[in-house]
Amino acid sequence: MNIRSDRRFRFDEAPATVWAALTQVECYRLWWPWLSEFEGARFVGGERWECVVQPPLPYRLRLSITLLRIDEQKFVQAHVDGDITGSAELSLHAMPGGRACEVRLVSTLAPVSAMLRTVALLARPAAIFGHDWVLDTGARQFRSSAIEG
Repeated sequence: MNIRSDRRFRFDEAPATVWAALTQVECYRLWWPWLSEFEGARFVGGERWECVVQPPLPYRLRLSITLLRIDEQKFVQAHVDGDITGSAELSLHAMPGGRACEVRLVSTLAPVSAMLRTVALLARPAAIFGHDWVLDTGARQFRSSAIEG
């Protein structure tokens, strides 16, 4: 079972400002307390990050994220593997006037472990809730800590 997302988040900052914050890898654990482990040094193509995500559900996700393609201030393509596998793309688009931007996250992810596949099949709403919670909470925390803070 795949979980597909296509989310858009508006920021009242120019794409360059949002991008500058987004690339501060050393701050990720400060911004996102649900990111219980994170090993990653740079925001560059080819970089592989190791992390553990703790959604508000009784399981943790161990992930590797490989940054495949980066078009500075515009686009990131990544591959995810570990407890879940799939792809994600993040794009930044300037709003008219250039003083705000929209961040779009598109992903297709699927559980790998037997336990997560069972959760995804038997409790699909819970799996979707956990996934959506991470995305929405993450965007809110990024806004308040990295952009406004």
